[in-house]
Amino acid sequence: MKQLFLHNLVLGTVLLVSASAATAWEIDRRPNIVVILADDLGYGDLGCYGHPRIQSPVIDQLATEGMRLTSCYSAASNCSPSRTGLMTGRFPQRVGIHNWIPMFAPMHVRRSEVTVSTLLRDSGYQTCHVGKWHLNGQFNLPTQPQPSDHGFDYWFSTQNNALPTHHNPRNFVRNGIPVGPQRGYSAGLVADEAIHWLRGRDPTSPFFLYVCFHEPHEPINSAPRYQALYDAPVDSTLPNHHGNVTQMDAALGRLLGTLDRSGLRENTLLIFTSDNGPAITRRHPHGSAGPLRDKKGYVSEGGIRVPGIIRWPGHTRPGETCDEPVCGVDLLPTLCTIAGIEIPADRTIDGTSFLPVFTGEKIERSTPLYWHFNFAQGPSKVAMRDGNWKIMATLTGPPLPPTGHVKKTDQVAIKNAQLSKFKLYHLGRDIGEKKDLATSEPAQLAKMIARLQVLYEDVREESPSWPDWTFAGHEGKIINAYYKQQELLEQRRQGKDRPER
Repeated sequence: MKQLFLHNLVLGTVLLVSASAATAWEIDRRPNIVVILADDLGYGDLGCYGHPRIQSPVIDQLATEGMRLTSCYSAASNCSPSRTGLMTGRFPQRVGIHNWIPMFAPMHVRRSEVTVSTLLRDSGYQTCHVGKWHLNGQFNLPTQPQPSDHGFDYWFSTQNNALPTHHNPRNFVRNGIPVGPQRGYSAGLVADEAIHWLRGRDPTSPFFLYVCFHEPHEPINSAPRYQALYDAPVDSTLPNHHGNVTQMDAALGRLLGTLDRSGLRENTLLIFTSDNGPAITRRHPHGSAGPLRDKKGYVSEGGIRVPGIIRWPGHTRPGETCDEPVCGVDLLPTLCTIAGIEIPADRTIDGTSFLPVFTGEKIERSTPLYWHFNFAQGPSKVAMRDGNWKIMATLTGPPLPPTGHVKKTDQVAIKNAQLSKFKLYHLGRDIGEKKDLATSEPAQLAKMIARLQVLYEDVREESPSWPDWTFAGHEGKIINAYYKQQELLEQRRQGKDRPER
């Protein structure tokens, strides 16, 4: 462990020097930065990624104007860990975010963690977060850090999902003050708030805008005009799901239009991606992972490989495609380098700057891409990608519940689990992870196991523990009450519509 720490310390020093050295981007010309995060949008859920029906004209156009990533990864296979990795540049398990964070849970991104938004704000960027937060359980309470404590000057956020659904949500908070019931759909409300902030900001300083749409995460609710775009049986939820993606796409279009009309396009780095693979639930089994295996909650490719589009005029060429692996944890070191900010050297930063992709070069990683999810669906709970090789492993110990528990017994199991039952894939030849090469490639397997073991132990060792807490399902109760109300309204409507005898 000491050797790994010293290695990371040296690496951090090298990155620090490189970030503060040369500057292709002068301080007064530092780009504005817009990061757009969809929720549960799968690798195959957009027209530009091959979906045969979903209409996503704005995002498709964005792909033609910039660079489309074909090996873009989220930092985890579900919500809170993925967002944690994106904001901190650290593997979420290292930060102690083991799973999605329910309402009032003690699990959260601690004040001691340094986020990319804090680094940008402290260097002179104006910062704004709109949409889903999901980095704490005790949202808008003094007991845990809020968006303002993690670097955002302005925020318009929900703890997790828009509740009770995307339509007329009532759980947004603006800068610590609950907004109350609103009229409209979440995507539009989030875009409107971002536009409002853009128009009122100080035009003399660069900005960081972090837009986290709720779409197409359940409970899905789409405007009739978007549902009408998709033919399906009367009882199908497909129009609602597909329309939800189109609804988000349209909202994004209004935001991008504001950037263009404000003359901000040329000096704005824009990144679009998703927090994990498609949910594909019982109510909405319509998300697509394209050619990838499995879905949200798995450490196979369908759970972690996601859409990724970068537009940065003068640095990305219109319509280019890049297959170099890029991950959410890479965002912090990349943006720090671009903005001339020293990358924190007092902690392990797991990500690597992806600036080389802009010049067609490979990213030289000292730490492989890594996913660690004790609550993952399927047998494999840990994965690591090094070049084209990917190893997956199960974990010893009792199975953990899929809820947001952080019970003492679960945390003991997490700390004591050992790697076991390895699988090996070559993603360059087998993107669908159909052929396990663990038996036929013993030398490569041994090499990957050795590297994975060191990384796994290091991450697990740093991970903090949380107070004992049992999942209470507060959000589920709100959603279920909404659906019951809708069922009653529908029954009454049908009763009124019956002809009198």
